[in-house]
Amino acid sequence: MREVALEAGVSLRVVQYHFTGKHRLLVTALYLLHEDNERRARERIGALRDPVTPRALLQAIMSEFLPLDDRRRTALRVFAAYYARSLTDPALAAVFLSDADPLEQLVAAVIRQAQEQGAAPARLDPGHEADLLVSGVSGLGMDVLHGRRTIAQVRRVIDYHLDRILAPTGG
Repeated sequence: MREVALEAGVSLRVVQYHFTGKHRLLVTALYLLHEDNERRARERIGALRDPVTPRALLQAIMSEFLPLDDRRRTALRVFAAYYARSLTDPALAAVFLSDADPLEQLVAAVIRQAQEQGAAPARLDPGHEADLLVSGVSGLGMDVLHGRRTIAQVRRVIDYHLDRILAPTGG
């Protein structure tokens, strides 16, 4: 908490006043990180050029999991640290494992829309495809941080799966 106070340029008492302890500070910071990442992702997605195709939208969403810039690299490292701690901390786990799954729901909605437009086979289960994409790209982003894969390799994997998902209805 001393480090947080020093970094924020405030006294330790100010930090202690707003946060009853280190754990509350960590949980609050994780919520704020989630909110900031969602806001930035929405801004980037909103900047896509019209017409926004399901493929372009899915590529933009999946790119949020990749360490494409310093901010996303740092966020991915911070999320990894929080995730590791959440394995033994129920309050942090509740933030990570909420029942809402907003990202998976967003990806599933895009796939469902592609199905309605005839751009994706009706036989696909959008929820399962969304779960696979989100978890797969999250892991691939970690591989990039470790130097196990390059961004180009990960983009090829994403393209492969998007080609499979967004095959014409007859495919």
